[in-house]
Amino acid sequence: MIRYKSQKQRTLPGFDTPPDMILDPDNRWVKLSECMPWDDLAQSYHKKLSSTLGRPAKDARIVIGAVIIKHKLSVSDDETVEQIRENPYLQYFIGLKGFQSEAPFAPSLFVEVRKRMGQTVFDEFHETIIDAVEHRKARRIVESGNSDDGGNAAESDGKTGLAGTTETLAAEQSAPDESQNHGKLIVDASVVEQAIRFPTDLGLLNEARELSERIIDELHAHSSRPQKRKPRTYREVARKAYLSVVKLKRPSNKRRRAGIRQQLQFLRRNLGHIETMLTAYPYGTPLPLPNWLLRRYWVLPHLFEQQYEMYTTHTRRCDDRIVNISQPYIRPIIRGKQGKAVEFGAKISVSLTGRGLAHVDKLHWNAQHEGHDLQSQVEAYKKRYGCYPEVVIADTAYGSRDNRSFLKQRDIRFAGKPLGRPPKITPENEDEMKRLKAQRRQEYRQRIPIEGKFGQGKHGYRLNNIRAKRADTSIAWINSIFLVMNLLVLVQVFIGLKKIVINIAIWAKDTTIFRKIVFEHTHQFISCRNFSWQ
Repeated sequence: MIRYKSQKQRTLPGFDTPPDMILDPDNRWVKLSECMPWDDLAQSYHKKLSSTLGRPAKDARIVIGAVIIKHKLSVSDDETVEQIRENPYLQYFIGLKGFQSEAPFAPSLFVEVRKRMGQTVFDEFHETIIDAVEHRKARRIVESGNSDDGGNAAESDGKTGLAGTTETLAAEQSAPDESQNHGKLIVDASVVEQAIRFPTDLGLLNEARELSERIIDELHAHSSRPQKRKPRTYREVARKAYLSVVKLKRPSNKRRRAGIRQQLQFLRRNLGHIETMLTAYPYGTPLPLPNWLLRRYWVLPHLFEQQYEMYTTHTRRCDDRIVNISQPYIRPIIRGKQGKAVEFGAKISVSLTGRGLAHVDKLHWNAQHEGHDLQSQVEAYKKRYGCYPEVVIADTAYGSRDNRSFLKQRDIRFAGKPLGRPPKITPENEDEMKRLKAQRRQEYRQRIPIEGKFGQGKHGYRLNNIRAKRADTSIAWINSIFLVMNLLVLVQVFIGLKKIVINIAIWAKDTTIFRKIVFEHTHQFISCRNFSWQ
């Protein structure tokens, strides 16, 4: 059930604090709270909730603000709750009425929020931030006001003063012409790694064997015939065989294959015992296993088949290879980078606008070529801004024939080296060839911001260490980090506009005072002349 109050009238002086506590209005969390479009974000968040059914949910500002705090500070769920409980600025940021020493919610709320906030919610969050940065809402207000007032538009503009002039200028600058292409689109792809142990064949088989032994223990403890002996698992022998290999500094290939063969035999025996024990439970009967252990049991047969196939065929690859039992959706992605040839996580295709706003357009758990996402990214740009970009700046991997043909049909220029053999340099085209080469070099350097965005996320907000345990919660984790980075852009734009407005106000005040002084002196001179005539 939705329970929300508008945040437009909440100010810092109205925040209740102890008598000896004075809050600084220039604090970074106070400034971020001032430029946040809370009501628009809450409206997007509430689309996943029912307005009539269910228990009343936490206020949307508390939920969204807590997610922003967590990823802005790069702390755990428990630490985020403690930081909010101890810091009055954070409590003001999430919309509390006053400072309180109790925790506003339990840390487990983050798990439910990550399950609830899917890709659709974050896409609408991104649209809201674009509206705030690009001033599209101001344009809509001006257009609706002109259509409603008609001939009174000039009169209303005269009464609005500086605010109306600023909105009108922002609307005129941000209004695109749909018949032409505007702006530039920078695209790139990267892998965001999950926080998992580096997988090895021997380590995965050992973990699977230990889980199978745990399943046998659980089934035997809940068996209706406890007097029957538990199946023999040889767990001590299997453990010693595993340690005898992993403790070697550099085991030979023959020794490693012998250890894998032993673990495969132990795992196959245990899976056979489990299937025999499960015959006591008819189809449809719930199994006496906890959910976390049951989910892992579903993965064990697939893992055994993959490892057995690679062992018998003397290969080290297979389709849809499982590298983690608790997170079987993760796949190895070979990037060929120096120092890290293989990465384990989701591959994201990100687009960056000229304003510095980044958006996760596509997310794949399988290794997929990033060039296939370019066409959908261009269409998404048109959906957000109402026109196609003038130029697409991307790596050479995006410059396939299909992508170039797609861009050419829409009069979009691809900032890359053209395909085919370069033309012969002649005295007639030498200057033009140099100009095109310098233009491509300059545009290729414009890819630096999106590389910096990846670096900012991975080194500043732990984008390379996703600690969520599910696929949907991992997607929410990744989008939350990009939401925080976009909010930093919003703060910079807000502070810049605020300074411009203050400077204009000071200039207008000084000009008004100067004109007032001139008017008073002129009026005094006229009064004296009138007095002399009398």
